[in-house]
Amino acid sequence: MHASELTMYPGDKPQQVDLDRCVHCGLCLNACPTYRELGVEMDSPRGRIYQMVQVANGAPITEAYQEHIDLCLACRGCESACPSGVQYGKLVEAARSHIEAEVERGFWARSLRDFVFRQLLPSPALLTAAGAGLWMYQASGLQKLMRVTGLVNLLGPMKDREALSPAAQIPFFFREIGKTFPAEGKQKYRVAFMAGCIANVSFARLNEATVRVLQKNGCEVVVPGDQTCCGALHVHAGIRDKARELARRNVDAVVDGNFDAIITNAAGCGSTLKEYGELLEHDPKYADRAAKFTSLMKDINEFLGSIELNTNMGRVDATVTYQDSCHLAHGQKIRKQPRDLLKAIPGIDFKPMPLSDMCCGSAGIYNVMHTELSMSILEKKMVNVNSTRAQVIATANPGCMIQLEAGVKKWGRGGERVVHVVELLDEAYTKAGK
Repeated sequence: MHASELTMYPGDKPQQVDLDRCVHCGLCLNACPTYRELGVEMDSPRGRIYQMVQVANGAPITEAYQEHIDLCLACRGCESACPSGVQYGKLVEAARSHIEAEVERGFWARSLRDFVFRQLLPSPALLTAAGAGLWMYQASGLQKLMRVTGLVNLLGPMKDREALSPAAQIPFFFREIGKTFPAEGKQKYRVAFMAGCIANVSFARLNEATVRVLQKNGCEVVVPGDQTCCGALHVHAGIRDKARELARRNVDAVVDGNFDAIITNAAGCGSTLKEYGELLEHDPKYADRAAKFTSLMKDINEFLGSIELNTNMGRVDATVTYQDSCHLAHGQKIRKQPRDLLKAIPGIDFKPMPLSDMCCGSAGIYNVMHTELSMSILEKKMVNVNSTRAQVIATANPGCMIQLEAGVKKWGRGGERVVHVVELLDEAYTKAGK
């Protein structure tokens, strides 16, 4: 879609009232991964807001402005540090939306973005085909051969991107979409599970574990058949028209299902799913329905932390540390629940991680688009990970898992596992049943 064809709504570019909240105190600087790496004021939250103000006042959208906005991870760490309550995530997403509407990209860049965001991510068929190709590359031994022989080095800058490729997990979770899974024992809750898009291919086992853990905790789990990609990557990229389309589809798929909660196991997706109310607030048909959807939306850690947890677990003897997902800690303000869940598992020796809420460099597809900077951020993160001497690194977002697995391979102490909190709970419940 050409920029001139996009329909702009309030919130699709930074609003003056939101920009004015920033008093330029600079307390956000040390919380910003790109500023810590680059030391450039225009690559700090304060500096980017200054540039947004200039554009809001009529300054042109220059290539430099686009680059500074694009280099932001949108980790929202600055929001936790800000004493003025600046909603920086909202501002940077609006700035990207404004750029998307005003800047005409070249043919190849536009075509690639259109394919990925408008065709691939919302399509189970295309994702299945892509996943099957990735599985063949991995299962055939070609990936191992490329890495062992050093042929992967011929990829040059693409080498680190290849290292970030997630495993394709056969069978894909797409086969479970549309099904209902009964609660184990007495049913206490009826929940809808949002399975995601790429997660159905690369985190199928995590999705299955999530369903089992919910069942163990008295939930009838419905995986709505008409659900689609949540639109988080679209919002982060400024493609809000497609994000709205996907949001409407998900609202229609879920909101009238008489659920006690709508669950996701992906913190990045969860932040956007919880913001459907804002995304569709100017849609007269969907505003109220989206607000209802938002009120029911829960991260899996949040939901399990709010109910009486089933503590019939076996021992998981391991030293475990926890890496905060940015969009869980800073976006959703959920920090305590995942730690409490880990500490509830018998046998776990929990070791706090220094600067655990500092971004690992994943940030959606940031590690693919800005691999060198992402890897530099990850290298510093791994220093803090290694200081805990943990055998297991737990987190709450699939994107963080991919990034941390790459970090373990490159800078780890050797043999560390990277898991989702839910996977450790599933392991404990499985051991209790033996």
